[in-house]
Amino acid sequence: MRSLLLTRGLGVLCLALLAQAAPAAAPPADPVTVLADTIDRHVDEQIKERDAVAAPLADDHEFARRVYLDLAGRIPRVSEVRTFAADKRPNKRRLLVRKLLDSGYYVNHFTNVWRALLLPNNNNEQVRFLATQIEGWVRGHLQKNTPYDKMVRELLTTRVGNPSDRTRGGQLAYGPNNANAVAFFQANEFKAEDVAAATSRIFMGVKIECAQCHNHPFAKWKKQQFWEYAAFFGGMRPANPQAGVFGGAIDDVKVRDVALPNSDKRVKAKFLDGTTPKFSKDSITREVLADWLTRKDNPYFAKAAANRAWEHLMGIGLVDPVDDARDENPASHPKALEALAKGFADADFDLKFLLEVICTSKTYQRSAMLTHRSQEDLRLFARMPIKGLTPEQIFDSLATATGYRGDATNRQFRGFGDTSPRGEILNKFANPVDRKTEWQTSILQALSLMNGRFVADATSLDRSEMLAAVIDVPSMDTQARLDTLYLSALGRPMRSLEAQKMVAYVNSGGPSKNKKKALADVFWVLLNSSEFILNH
Repeated sequence: MRSLLLTRGLGVLCLALLAQAAPAAAPPADPVTVLADTIDRHVDEQIKERDAVAAPLADDHEFARRVYLDLAGRIPRVSEVRTFAADKRPNKRRLLVRKLLDSGYYVNHFTNVWRALLLPNNNNEQVRFLATQIEGWVRGHLQKNTPYDKMVRELLTTRVGNPSDRTRGGQLAYGPNNANAVAFFQANEFKAEDVAAATSRIFMGVKIECAQCHNHPFAKWKKQQFWEYAAFFGGMRPANPQAGVFGGAIDDVKVRDVALPNSDKRVKAKFLDGTTPKFSKDSITREVLADWLTRKDNPYFAKAAANRAWEHLMGIGLVDPVDDARDENPASHPKALEALAKGFADADFDLKFLLEVICTSKTYQRSAMLTHRSQEDLRLFARMPIKGLTPEQIFDSLATATGYRGDATNRQFRGFGDTSPRGEILNKFANPVDRKTEWQTSILQALSLMNGRFVADATSLDRSEMLAAVIDVPSMDTQARLDTLYLSALGRPMRSLEAQKMVAYVNSGGPSKNKKKALADVFWVLLNSSEFILNH
């Protein structure tokens, strides 16, 4: 009996020793961190090759303001800045990125981003009426986080035939309850050549419309290739061309060719990589195109999406411009683009994954401050490029900074004739530029911020919620009140030199000899500063 107990005891002891000696299983690699580190490595390699010096990481205040603007479409509130700055967790930046991506603000902001991409012609009144429909369609997919390939596939294969034509199906987008992708085809007037140019540019990053009329001696894409791709939309045509976007469409979904303009010749459909599609008797032409386009090994699809995400967050695409991918215009960091595109495809085209990877990278988190002359080349990404704000970002940031509660929660795009504060800002600042880093402010735009009704009310002692809140707190001294205004407008407290000047100005009462009026003066200056109107 004693020997049996001894044997069992030795067995337990051996098992315990073996358990201690066995190495612990390594936790599974986090794909976001792995890919972000890979991107950083490729970017850092070029910085080193150029003998450049990378900027330091942005501090918490700079990072928080940047990521709120990029993912939520607005600057952070004072409470959000203070909470983030006080957070001691080492992974708080990653956690903030995830929080924003899971918020309704992300859905609102990227609804605007996608609407601007799919309906870019905002100067066309008819097209602007379609904004509500395409926004509703995009919003539904963003709320569900629909994979990008599924989203694009649905758009490409949407039936656009006139509702009265039962043999072809489809529906018109225009109407109060029609949230669908038909608006995309309506904006392109149901013309095969216009839809082809738009889809190749948006979803493949390839600008082929220059080859629509003639061959360019130095361009890769030829007239034949343009019309071969346009043939996938050859069954689509406007039912009433004179009615513009509201004239309806006829769509024969099994047409596989298109007529060349001013010619009797017809061109058969062929993919942009030169391969010929295999149609069966029952194939729907645009479904065959969608099958090819959204494949993980498609040479254009994942790269174009990854490049657009990079351009949105970094201000400049790895391929710049983002819709001009060709051998003569290579990516600034081809290995980084390849890795990002492959990672996106491997993650089943999860858009949130793609954005989280870039935001988690130290490349994204670098300061925008120029600390060395070698950082002047923005395509080196040795520092964060400074970006202009969209009209929506401007208004929503003004509303956040000033505590405005009017139509700040109604972020839908509005058309001409909208006289609400939001509508006035959107219409005033609707001047898209080719690159976010090439922002410009017109005289009328500057005057609207300096003297416009909205900013005047927001900085008025009688009507400003923010000023009233700051002034009414008895425990605050002048510096605390000013720091709150700085946090509200710029996402950071005053710097020491600013504090010396501003505290003295407010305590003296300024020209009016009124401390409250002097606080309002400072707030007006902050809202009109370049630091407020830019993302850095």
